[in-house]
Amino acid sequence: MDISHFDDLLRAARAQPEPQRLLFVFVGAELPADATPAQRARFEAGEGGALAPLMCVDKGADELESFDALARESLQFDQPDRPWRLVFAAALAGAPGRAPTSADADAPLQRMVEAVKTGSHGAYIPFDRRGLPVRWG
Repeated sequence: MDISHFDDLLRAARAQPEPQRLLFVFVGAELPADATPAQRARFEAGEGGALAPLMCVDKGADELESFDALARESLQFDQPDRPWRLVFAAALAGAPGRAPTSADADAPLQRMVEAVKTGSHGAYIPFDRRGLPVRWG
């Protein structure tokens, strides 16, 4: 399946035979303490930096209308001095006839936060603030 926008992921989650819960980790960028002068200059120009989780949330696939709805909701928690730049997404499948709950999502969501912190985020799809997938390298 080709995911060219966040809403494609949402449609795919809704089409699964088992109910899905979507997991999201919103990240900003921070400058590491040992940054070089060149890295500092890039960061001040709005580029580079290290990914830093800012907030996380889980939603049932049926609880979310669109990327725009998720982005609007995120504004309640967005920090003007540290806005989120990317949101990593993953899905948690339920059992036949049983949707996963927020309690079911707690541990996977925390593992996701830790994976993003350590740079081991390859299993998750990153989207920018427009809902477009980000391709690394």
